[in-house]
Amino acid sequence: MRASTTETQHSPEIEFEHDDFILGSIEEEIRVDASCQALLEQFYQHLLKIGYNLELASDLAFCADYYLRDYLVDFARQNVVRPQPGIVRCFAATWYITRTLDPDFVVLERYLEGIRRFYRFLNNKHLVSKEELTFIEDEIGQTDYYRHRIETFLAVSGDGYTDWLAECPLNV
Repeated sequence: MRASTTETQHSPEIEFEHDDFILGSIEEEIRVDASCQALLEQFYQHLLKIGYNLELASDLAFCADYYLRDYLVDFARQNVVRPQPGIVRCFAATWYITRTLDPDFVVLERYLEGIRRFYRFLNNKHLVSKEELTFIEDEIGQTDYYRHRIETFLAVSGDGYTDWLAECPLNV
């Protein structure tokens, strides 16, 4: 990661390379986390700049952070700016549901909106392609499926969890 000479009102604009988000050693994980934090701060500042109020910008950045650092990097071990098809679907249809004490569709919708806004931001920064943004947004749009997944998860009994999980396994 390098700071460019272009300054914003709040902080220097940061340029990223795709390789800034490759995981490996513990040192690389620390570097990736720092790159993610810087990118999220830039996302937050962008939201404020385009007119979002502090509360909404903060909520969207929080939702993107949860997806980005807890799921995408820590769990899925994927490069932030090289999204793979199925990654958001796996998050929304299984990971979020199984990692939450009381999965709630309204809360999941908030996360999905934060993810949508974040990937649009990445596309505007030329860090993800239009094709990548399209498949991410298509996956975000599968809300009926995600609602169904939450409902069926909450209704699981006996040995039903294995079948429920097989429908959308955690390996992406």
